[in-house]
Formats: sequence, structure tokens, C-alpha cells
Amino acid sequence: MDLQSPASPESPHSANSTDGPGPDPSVRRYATGRQYELRRGDALAVVTELAAGLRLYSRGGAALTESYGDGEISPGAAGITLAPWANRVEDGVWYLSGKKQQLDITEVSRNNASHGLLRNASYELVDESEFSVTLESAVFPQHGYPFLLRHRVRYELAADLGLVVRQQLINDSQEPAPFVLGAHPYLRLGDVPSEQLTVTVGARTRLVTDQRLIPRGTEPVSGDFDLRGGRLVADLDLDSAYTDLAFDAGIARHTLSAPDGRHVSLWQDASCGYVHVFVTTQFPGRAKAVAIEPMTGPANAFNSGDGLRWLPPGERFAMTWGISASLEP
Repeated sequence: MDLQSPASPESPHSANSTDGPGPDPSVRRYATGRQYELRRGDALAVVTELAAGLRLYSRGGAALTESYGDGEISPGAAGITLAPWANRVEDGVWYLSGKKQQLDITEVSRNNASHGLLRNASYELVDESEFSVTLESAVFPQHGYPFLLRHRVRYELAADLGLVVRQQLINDSQEPAPFVLGAHPYLRLGDVPSEQLTVTVGARTRLVTDQRLIPRGTEPVSGDFDLRGGRLVADLDLDSAYTDLAFDAGIARHTLSAPDGRHVSLWQDASCGYVHVFVTTQFPGRAKAVAIEPMTGPANAFNSGDGLRWLPPGERFAMTWGISASLEP
């Protein structure tokens, strides 16, 4: 993995620009498009043109998110933003005013439409400053989703809050549009193997799913699914959504902690009533990796209605989340 220079210092968002009729072999190319580099103090964030993804967040050289190489797209959807739905739609089918809508199947193994419509989309630069960048992409009307929307994502390195991410959905259609917003970051704590970390999620209810990971009900957390008191990542094999989160002053926090007291947290505001926790052995180069995904609704919300919102024409909706850390033992 080479992240020593995600983009040129003079123009961090111009990694793909070249002069002349052909490609310049001296210019670094990225599978995820332009790389937007933000620095503040010892903090570094790298944001990608593709999917408005968070490729890296670090403090003092310690990676706080999983990352990937220049020639790769994000493995396991690492760091991408999700719109106009997060997670899955069963069989890619839902109904609009009684009319069947068929989305493309993007999770073939389970026959679901997964992670929205912008996973493979380019985001355009809207605004940038020393400590922030704002990107935007359009969701055009198409089979299965006949609405015109814009998804705008702003990343900021805030002096007191760490990394702050604000996602907005704007409805340019003439009709209300259904949506669920989300993001898919994987957290880590520097060089500490993730299996040695403890994950804590203050949630009272989990969504019970079938083998295709489609929710079929809810139940109070218990056993391996109860993360309120913290569970060692090494002991978990988890792909589960939670709700009834413990909000304090409008913020819910989910934490990965090391034995020496260092920790990294993902926080989400009250617009995000759900969080999905995914512990996997399939992330390249890692024995285990942990995704903690803030979401405004769960999988299959287009059919269940759980957490589903309808955005009126001309209006916008915003969700905010972020990553903070304490790196002193």
C-alpha cells in the first residue's frame, strides 16, 4: 500500500490531470480517481473522487481507518458513502404507488440490490478549503428508481471534533423520493491488530435477519450480539444492524478500544437511528477488520418502511457523523 503521497502537495485534487495528447507516465494514477488530501496538525484525511469515499484517516501517522492501494478500488466497500439507500433491497424489488420497481442486482450471491446507486459514480468538486472538501454526484432517474437527486458530501478536519462528515440529499424531482443514507467506514487503531481490540456499541435492539441478511424482525440484544459492555473483536463473527441507540446530547458513539486505553470512535447524530457492525476475516492483509456503518435506516427499508424517509421536492436532508480518537495510553 502506498499512501505516502496521495496527491501532489501543490494540487491535491489533480492527481489525474495531464498535459499533452497522451498519458504522462510520471503522473500517479488512482483507481478511485482524484485524491483530496486534508491536513490539520497531525491529522490526515484522504477522500476519493469515486463514491466520495474516505480512503484514509490518520492521526500522528496512526491509521484510524482501513485503507487500500493506489491501483485498487475500496475492498469490502471500505469508506464509501451510500445513497439513495444503504445496505440491501431484497431481490432489488420495491413498489412505488403499487407499481413494481426493479433495481439492478449488485449483490449477486444473495440476489439483492446493495449499497445504493453511487458506489461506482464520480463525484465533482463543489468547494474546498484548507481543512475541508465538498463533493457532489447526481442520482439520475432510472429503472427501479425514477427520481433525480443530488448527494453532497462534506469532509472537514475540525480542531475539536476530529473528522466530521456531513452528507446531504437534495431532491430535484417533482415528486417525493424515498431514501436511506449511510456510510461504510472500517475503523482501526494504528498497528494494533483489530482482533485485540474491544468493540463497544450502546444499542438495545438488533435486527434479526435471514440468510440473505434481510431483516425479518427485531429483538433485544443478548449474547454475542450485546456489545453494550464491550466484546473482544477476536470472539466475534458479526454482520448485524442495531437500533435503539444510546444518544447523549444527540450523539451516539461506537468505540474500538486497545488494552492500554487508546481508542477510536465513530459518532453519529440523531438523524442516524441505526448502525451496522460488520466484523470480517476477508479484508485484505488483516486477520480481522471492523466496519461500523452509520445509517438512517436498515436494510430493505424500501419494503419494510423501517427508517425510510421521503424527501419532498426541492428540499434537502442531512446526516452527520465523524471519527474521533484518544491516542494517549
